[in-house]
Amino acid sequence: MCPFPKEGTTDDYGKIPTWKACPAIMDGFSTGYVLKTPCDIKFFKNSQGIIDVDIAENKYKDFCSKRPPMPQFEHPSGYYKNHFAWFPDWGLELPEGYSALFMTPMNRFDLPFLNTTGVVDNDSVHLLGTFPFFVIDGWEGTIPAGTPYMQILPFKRENWDHELEILSQQDIYYKMVNNMKFYRQPDGGIYKNKIWTRREYK
Repeated sequence: MCPFPKEGTTDDYGKIPTWKACPAIMDGFSTGYVLKTPCDIKFFKNSQGIIDVDIAENKYKDFCSKRPPMPQFEHPSGYYKNHFAWFPDWGLELPEGYSALFMTPMNRFDLPFLNTTGVVDNDSVHLLGTFPFFVIDGWEGTIPAGTPYMQILPFKRENWDHELEILSQQDIYYKMVNNMKFYRQPDGGIYKNKIWTRREYK
């Protein structure tokens, strides 16, 4: 649904659209709540050649720490096997019937780490939590204060049923053609102006 022209081309106004032209991608950035690091966090290889972490500010010494490998949990390819965990000094409380999805900030491919993703029933559990994450293999450096490190998406728990509809090749073709005719307009604003609704997280 993103109104991007083909690579190397421009729209009818001679401009190359950015990601801001696509509400679906922008919603990925802005949906839910994004937490930011409270201090600089330095990652380096210690004398044993193992990735390690150091926080200079005593106030936040416990915000991030090393964790041993998790048994029966495959670490992601391209990341150090030894991992770490965020230790925020807060708890989350949601209304009855709501849970929260904790994850790496969406569409932030520039971040040198990857969180494990989890869902917590925070209407019942309000305890402080720890959030394991992996650092890109070969990377050493400092994650500056104010870097987004966690995205939290609250959602209402509901049971779902699904149905499968098998379409013919002709039906699929016509759906694709009609979809392109409706959404692929020169100004790219059909989805944003007629379909999309704004969400607020205060």
